[in-house]
Order: sequence, then structure tokens, then C-alpha cells
Amino acid sequence: MERTLLDRANGTRGTFTGVVSFTPLGGGDVQHGTDGPHDGGLRLHEEGTISWTSFTGKPFTGPATRDYLLRGTESPETMDMFFPDGRPFHRMGFGAQDCLAQHWCDPDTYRVSYARTGADEFRYRWDVTGPAKDQVLDSVLRRRHPGSRG
Repeated sequence: MERTLLDRANGTRGTFTGVVSFTPLGGGDVQHGTDGPHDGGLRLHEEGTISWTSFTGKPFTGPATRDYLLRGTESPETMDMFFPDGRPFHRMGFGAQDCLAQHWCDPDTYRVSYARTGADEFRYRWDVTGPAKDQVLDSVLRRRHPGSRG
């Protein structure tokens, strides 16, 4: 996975490079009982290195991780995404009608667009606007085939 970060408010740029793993959620991973939003889905785990100048103006390079839970929907083109604690996040979609979503995180609005760019690659862009943030985060995920390096 590769991500570029741009803070439009101050012009700072950053990067995230790492690995994303998708692992099945079993009964032991379900946080809300057997019929909860995590049963039978996937755990998405990002792990890598971020280089970014924070809102305080101090540069940072170091480890970064992120976790989400995914659950299938009625459409093979979409999955519902949840935070690790089970709160809904948004619908991840790759169909013509399903590729856009948004999430409000007080006080800012996060808009995302997804695009499948090949059998082994997809991209998404977060456009974050509001009084606290004005950022664009572009991510590309490429499948790593067994035996390949990087």
C-alpha cells in the first residue's frame, strides 16, 4: 500500500507505505454476538511507516497502523466498513453507483471515492474538509503475489 497525504491548508505533504492484510473474522472475533456486524466478515489491518508534518508543524516519521472491520452487503460490489469497536464507518463500493461515500467526524466531513484499476489493484481518495482539516489522502493497494517481494 502506498498513500500520499496533502494538507491543503499549509501545503505540507506526507507519505504512508506499508502492507494491508485482510483476514477472515471468526466467531471469536465477533464483538456483538453471532449476529453482530463483524460475524463472517474481514478484518482490514494497515501497518507501515508514515512521514508527515503534523498540524503543530513538527515532522514525524514512524510506525502507523489502522484497523477496520468489513462485512458483505447484498451487492458483490460493496462492503460495509466498521471501526474496530463496531461503530459504522461507511460503505466501500466499486460499482458505478456505489463508489462514493462520506463520513462526518466532528467537525469535518470525509468524502471517499473508490476505483478498481485492475484485477490486482484498487485506489481510493479521501477528501477531508471542514474547520479543522483540509486534506487529500490518495491510496493505492496492490496485491502482493506469493513469493514476490514488496
